Amino acid sequence: MSKLTLNAAPEVIDLAKKIAALNGTSVSDLFSQLIRSLDASGKPSKLAPLTRRASGIVRLPRGKSDRKLIEQALAERYGR
Repeated sequence: MSKLTLNAAPEVIDLAKKIAALNGTSVSDLFSQLIRSLDASGKPSKLAPLTRRASGIVRLPRGKSDRKLIEQALAERYGR
């Protein structure tokens, strides 16, 4: 992953740290989520309200794909 340095007012930095802490993430991840939520023109992508609220609330364990997690959950629920 590449490194990026940003400049912001101290109150913006403090707010970013608080928001990140409340969401159990880092300021870097928070910034990444913000950028990914924008389309190529810089406008917010058109997500449904529920999708927009749910975006980023799930963290996948390292080394496990979403497909493997779904397979595992289905196997636990319905047996294999």
